[in-house]
Amino acid sequence: MDADSPQGRWEQHTEVPLAITSLIYLAAYAVLVLAHGLPGVWRDVCLAVLAGTWALFAVDYGVRWRLSGRRLGFVRSHLLDTVVLVLPLLRPLRVVRLYEAVQRRHGRPRLALHARVIAYAGLSTVLLGFAGALAVYQQERAASDATIRTFGDAVWWTCETFSTVGYGDVTPVTPVGRLIAVGMMACGLALLGAVTGSFSSWLLQVFAYEDEAKERPPES
Repeated sequence: MDADSPQGRWEQHTEVPLAITSLIYLAAYAVLVLAHGLPGVWRDVCLAVLAGTWALFAVDYGVRWRLSGRRLGFVRSHLLDTVVLVLPLLRPLRVVRLYEAVQRRHGRPRLALHARVIAYAGLSTVLLGFAGALAVYQQERAASDATIRTFGDAVWWTCETFSTVGYGDVTPVTPVGRLIAVGMMACGLALLGAVTGSFSSWLLQVFAYEDEAKERPPES
């Protein structure tokens, strides 16, 4: 995409505000779930913030879709944005793009590819893990036969799920909780594969460079 195009200029101006909006969404959702006995007025404020952030993302998506002039082609090339709009649980992933936006704005050198992949995967794991733990805890805490009773249980379950260990000591029992679990397992496998593949590729490059250095004739 051309950075000088209307869509490119729009995205350059909105990436940072939308990343901050994602953090605001996550904070409001955390307060709504974790603050037991929250007064009605503050609960309404949190719900208004959640609705407002969704509206901002919907407006941004609509504007970029309109500026692209590609109709369905835009949806296919912006699958993450489409999924984030439909599934608010993934909205914090917009924060991952904040680093690239800041670096482009200041013209500073970026991290190496392997370091960026590992950093992005790590940040995505933290954000998705926290949001997923909140969502599962919200669904499970009121179930009569639930094993996830506290937010600590939800965090422990998230670590098990992302690492694909699955001890089975705490598991979701509600339909929505299990649906969230399926998404968490898929994300965990993808993130783990990205980190493992990037790290392996970096090691291969290091070893290849060392072999070339050994085979290079000494300078006279």
